[in-house]
Amino acid sequence: ALIYNVNDIKADIIFIKNIDNVSPDRSKADTVKYKKLLAGTLFEIQSKVFEHLDLLDKRGVTEAQLDETEAFIEANLGYKKAEGLQFKDKKGRVKYLRNILDRPIRVCGMVKNEGEPGGGPFWVKTADGSCHLMIIESAQINLKDKEQKKIFERSTHFNPVDLVCAVRDNKGEKYDLPKYVDKNTGFISLKSKNGRELKALELPGLWNGAMSDWSTVFVEVPAETFNPVKTVNDLLRPQHQ
Repeated sequence: ALIYNVNDIKADIIFIKNIDNVSPDRSKADTVKYKKLLAGTLFEIQSKVFEHLDLLDKRGVTEAQLDETEAFIEANLGYKKAEGLQFKDKKGRVKYLRNILDRPIRVCGMVKNEGEPGGGPFWVKTADGSCHLMIIESAQINLKDKEQKKIFERSTHFNPVDLVCAVRDNKGEKYDLPKYVDKNTGFISLKSKNGRELKALELPGLWNGAMSDWSTVFVEVPAETFNPVKTVNDLLRPQHQ
């Protein structure tokens, strides 16, 4: 549901951070530094995306240039096409590549996994056989499946919710963000009220299902930029003293 709030923001670049990630004054310098680094990474990726989009719009684009664009997508945008995918002609391939490039971009800071509850960065295989990078919450994973549980428990990084988002295309037009929501990713989570356990059917979360069809880039940031306060006891952590 939050994607509609993000869609209403009149800006080219949007920073998103969890409200419970509270940095004491002594560690704010690191937080600011890595915000700038995430934004710089976003600008670099976006400029290259725009170059490739402009190239695809040219009538004389060659197969070699299309190969370069495809290599750029796989190396930088966390997207792998379905195995054995074939195109009828060059026009079909151009349309395919343009569809992958022409979408909102987000650069997501990730911290090393030190046992915090929540989701992290994973590869996801979609219905059409392609794979792309996604932030996945634990509620989306079938932990009763031994293989899936093993993958989740071996995850190296954790999602602190530290995003920098580019929401305009190479023509300067703003993307309609609700169009990039995967409405099939709603999930059931366990809640409790007055000691009674309940199940809640949730809409796609902002950084998983609601941004499912965005171009996603992951960047490691230091743990010092992540100082959660979810309970009163978290205030006893060394970083909050």
